[in-house]
Amino acid sequence: MELIIIFGPPAVGKMAVGFELEKMTGYRLFHNHMTLELVNHFFDWDEPQFRKLVTEFRTRIFEEVAESKLPGLIFTYVWALDQSGDKEEMDRYCKLFKKKPEDVYFAELYADQNIRLARNKTELRLKHKRSKNNLNRSEARLLDCDKKYILNTNGDFFYPGKHIKINTNYMSALETARTIINKFGLK
Repeated sequence: MELIIIFGPPAVGKMAVGFELEKMTGYRLFHNHMTLELVNHFFDWDEPQFRKLVTEFRTRIFEEVAESKLPGLIFTYVWALDQSGDKEEMDRYCKLFKKKPEDVYFAELYADQNIRLARNKTELRLKHKRSKNNLNRSEARLLDCDKKYILNTNGDFFYPGKHIKINTNYMSALETARTIINKFGLK
């Protein structure tokens, strides 16, 4: 089973690309807000229970999917590359899928902040991410993440062998998905 991790800053297009990859490959999409929105119904993002439950739910889903007969999984993630906890979380998820080293692929997306701010308001994003419907708060979080964290690599990715970095400024989600499929030779 293959795992494709799509990462990058907020509103870069991870989920939209994931939907296109899901259609083209038959892999299942597990976008990060599937767990975030569920837990946010009960706990605010800053409460300790929030992070704990999100991690536990994701881990259980990863464990079951990794042992299933599904062809693959696509996971989206806002990865704070300068935070060791995020790297440890990714390592745990990847370990569940690494029957062979080539089973895990990393697609890094980046785009200019002004483009991401516009994408933050798109119908697709607001439909699948209830917490983004408060646009003022959502925009403030996006800007705060950009200030606080390193969200894209600079030629220094942890796993360079199975990594692609794609500028999505002017690429559609479909074009980006095709680029990922071609780069990694996915079915």
